[in-house]
Amino acid sequence: MIAPDADGRAGRSRPPETRRARRGLPDLPDLPDLGVYVVDDEGRIVDVNRRAETLLRRDAADLLGQDAHDLLHRDSSGHSLPRAQCPMMHAFLDRRTVQADRGWFQRGDGSPLPMAWMVTPYEIGGKAAGAMVLFHETTSAEVTEWERHDPAAPLSELDRLALLAETTTLLTSTLDTDEALRRLVRLVVPRLADWAVVDLITEHGEVWRTAVVGHDNGVLAPREDLQGPMPPVPPESPMPLSRALRGAASTLAGPENYQGPPDSGIAVAQAELFRATGMHSAAIAPIRGLREVIGALTLGRSGPSGAFGGVELSLLNDICRRAGLALDNARLYQRQRRVAETMQRHLLPQLPDVPGLEMTARYVPAPQASQVGGDWYDAFVLPNGVTALAIGDVVGHDLDAAAGMAQVRNMLRAHAWSHGEPPSSIVERLEQSVVHLAEASLATLVFGQLEQLTDGTWQLRWTNAGHPPPLLIEAAGQSRFLDAGAGLLLGTGIAAVRTDAVVCLPPLATLVFYTDGLVESPGRSIDEGLARLRRHAAALAHRPLDTFCDLLLDRVRPVANEDDVALLALRIPVPGGTPSLRPGTGRA
Repeated sequence: MIAPDADGRAGRSRPPETRRARRGLPDLPDLPDLGVYVVDDEGRIVDVNRRAETLLRRDAADLLGQDAHDLLHRDSSGHSLPRAQCPMMHAFLDRRTVQADRGWFQRGDGSPLPMAWMVTPYEIGGKAAGAMVLFHETTSAEVTEWERHDPAAPLSELDRLALLAETTTLLTSTLDTDEALRRLVRLVVPRLADWAVVDLITEHGEVWRTAVVGHDNGVLAPREDLQGPMPPVPPESPMPLSRALRGAASTLAGPENYQGPPDSGIAVAQAELFRATGMHSAAIAPIRGLREVIGALTLGRSGPSGAFGGVELSLLNDICRRAGLALDNARLYQRQRRVAETMQRHLLPQLPDVPGLEMTARYVPAPQASQVGGDWYDAFVLPNGVTALAIGDVVGHDLDAAAGMAQVRNMLRAHAWSHGEPPSSIVERLEQSVVHLAEASLATLVFGQLEQLTDGTWQLRWTNAGHPPPLLIEAAGQSRFLDAGAGLLLGTGIAAVRTDAVVCLPPLATLVFYTDGLVESPGRSIDEGLARLRRHAAALAHRPLDTFCDLLLDRVRPVANEDDVALLALRIPVPGGTPSLRPGTGRA
């Protein structure tokens, strides 16, 4: 059993990394109330004492090697501090001893740590190059005293410019609308206001209250009960939010604006907002995109701070202009992505219904792609009753790749349907067509013909043109890649002799065709990805085929994957019977 230390936190032995980092350093004191950490000449943490781990709610392993300023230093609102405005960084860079009775760190759980601190130069390895930071948590009474002497102090011009620069950087670095809104709220609460309310106009002209967020001692606290659809915007209403959503100038507001008879449903919702949040002052500004108003941002104060004024309203306008451009770009990107994904789905075929054979497919676009790509699969029944199977990848992630993919697929179908030849011969014909007719530059392909023999067993004949090999998983979990030798890619123009391979597929076996996005990622070899695919596919062999595919994608697809993924999977039936799953469908 691990014995708790003085403050009740379970003690832990230091990991090897900590002991290595402490070579050449004297032991840091483990004091009951004083946290201590040491930084090197680049400001990276090289050692911590036990109390620092407790106060910061971070293990030593999470602290060592990290830039102390980026990881810990925050302002009174919990936001990152520019280095030029951080007093601790000033002391570190000046190589002098400085102490202060107020400051904030960010704990590992995201909560603020109000503290008093001292920074002093410290020798590391015989050189006075680093610094030691000593700190202790301040009491609630001390924090209240700080706030009493400096309640919602107005931002200086330098702070204002720093906030606008931070707003631009954070909001333009994401193309996800929800993430952009989360960042916007974190920028203004509680730095500028006790509450932030975001109302967005959807593409269909409806108003949706997307965010109502306050804070509890600096920790953001959403009010989901106040979020959701809003009544339509009245065309002539003089009320502040209605005017902002129509694109009128920003304005100051308070609960008194909504004490009379409401002129619209939005006015009723606003009256409820002021009542539920306790806001006594609000600043409301439109969020404008390049072509139209896309919403409104409301900042509200409910604490002891005074009412908003013209200075804050001007700052809010600047923030909203930046938010409007970022949200407009995010919406445009997501709209293009939806169109591209819809186009890709329509380019991919419907799977045939082959009696006795289970078959399913998946297509997952690249996480950051806004256009269609060249990954594809196909399955169709030939005139002789044999099922043709294909998986391929045309180089590129744009409309040209999509057009090339559609041409390659259609030409493959035409050749396979018109000529009753083995896969290698069909692919040789396809090669000539790709070189002379198609817009595709290079492409990979596995093309196979699946046939049920007279004794009820199933046989696959296939050829490979530079594509990752199919994977066969037997019912008992044995697995192997069907490696017939990856021949030349399509489109090279180099004459090549292509060959066929043949394999008998056992009953209840699962056959998987896939594109390289499932097994390749930066920093990891394809051999590692293939081994990972084989291991997880074997563990999932007993799952229903649809579940098998979903879990395989979830477990195998690399987190850092920047490519599309196409997947085609089949399950072989028992001879003379219908496809069935054996017992035992517990989670692998």
